[in-house]
Amino acid sequence: MTLRANFEKDSPDAIKALMAMEMALRTLPIDRTLLDLVNLKSSQINRCAYCIDLHTAQARAAGETDRRLAAVIAWRDTPFFTARERAALAWAEALTLVHQQHISDELYEEVSAHFDAKQLIDLSVAVATINTWNKFGIAFRKLPKI
Repeated sequence: MTLRANFEKDSPDAIKALMAMEMALRTLPIDRTLLDLVNLKSSQINRCAYCIDLHTAQARAAGETDRRLAAVIAWRDTPFFTARERAALAWAEALTLVHQQHISDELYEEVSAHFDAKQLIDLSVAVATINTWNKFGIAFRKLPKI
């Protein structure tokens, strides 16, 4: 596969808008570990190779273990994640796949047990942001460097 367009170079104003969203996200009080897990999970669902590679490397650099990173794909079936992390992963998964099924009241209640309204909105911004980056990476075939 070859790069279709270099979106960072070919449309800097559009990417500047996306980067503003990314920079705003970094000012929100979201736990870095949680953000890494959510970014990785959404990228796995969307099959964005570039973002999977990037967020795995970032999480590892921040101290995340290889064991937990490998288990994100099957987070429901492992004992490696806290109840709060599980809620965040469920929320990220549901928002990423919202086109398949809308968010249930049960999921909202489950997630609300771990996140207040502001935290849940902030988490949703994080999920929306990674999904946007995933769409660009996939559409224009941005690949990880070897």
